[in-house]
Amino acid sequence: MSLHRPAICLGLALIALWCAGASSGAYAAFPEKPVRLIVPFAPGGGTDLISRALGAGMAQALGQPVVIENKPGAGTVIGMDAVAKGAPDGYAIVMATFAHAVNPSLVARLPYVNDKAFAPVSLIGRGPNVLVVRTDSSFRTVEDIIAAARAKPGTLTYASQGNGTSAHLAGEMLANLARIEMTHVPYRGAGPAMTDVMGGQVDMIFGTAAAVAPLIAAGKLRAVAVTSEAPSPALKGVPTIGATVPGYAVESWYGLYAPAATPPAVIAVLNAAAKAAASTPEFLQKAKQEGLTVTAGSPAELEAYVRGEEARWHKIVTENKIRLD
Repeated sequence: MSLHRPAICLGLALIALWCAGASSGAYAAFPEKPVRLIVPFAPGGGTDLISRALGAGMAQALGQPVVIENKPGAGTVIGMDAVAKGAPDGYAIVMATFAHAVNPSLVARLPYVNDKAFAPVSLIGRGPNVLVVRTDSSFRTVEDIIAAARAKPGTLTYASQGNGTSAHLAGEMLANLARIEMTHVPYRGAGPAMTDVMGGQVDMIFGTAAAVAPLIAAGKLRAVAVTSEAPSPALKGVPTIGATVPGYAVESWYGLYAPAATPPAVIAVLNAAAKAAASTPEFLQKAKQEGLTVTAGSPAELEAYVRGEEARWHKIVTENKIRLD
């Protein structure tokens, strides 16, 4: 008889937790109650959808409910801060995104320090953003958008799920590299932002693949281009923005964090549960449909990746003189 690898990983993590708890007595039975997974965006966006899919699998692995709690606002700072200031016991974790790596370069006074306030759990996955417009829009190519922006500077609008998010910075980078002016319209989540794009109140959004894929498939939005360096296998025939604007590349990501000082044994259990959840056929199929490359690695891998992203975006924000609205 063979055991599924994620089950083995979770079993080993539980053994490690039991051994740690045998001496301390504090965490021997983790988790004894539901785990809260904070989503720093409003319901309905890509981060919310991915978090709910992952949370369902983690609940099965942990044997306790994983309750999704949406805390939108301030470019993810409100949700991230809630976990940063939470008890380091593993019962409150957060789904961090692109904004977590770029906020230190954009926000003058963050209420926490990234590398001191959080304990990494796992980098869940990475994927492109997609430049989308409403289906009856006259914009069919990146060239169309650049031409319109140059003809009437500042009149084109693009939505985002908040200041400092990948959708915001994707638009800022296009404006800087293509030397055009567009107006950024921030929302408190991807759901309301895309609603206004579909309704014609805003011209476009550089939405995460997870958020826009179902709407593209339903014919409610039309894909113009992807923000990644290479075309996305999930969006066949959709070109990259970089093919028109050399040097352009933006990537979204999803990573789980717990508060700093969370015991390593508890982190090990959460990491194993996240890996188990991310390897289920249901999650993998959803990730494939939405252009997400699943990684579900170690805490150290998440830490190294985010440090690299922080350094890369600090350079871009500084050189391009990107500022919050």
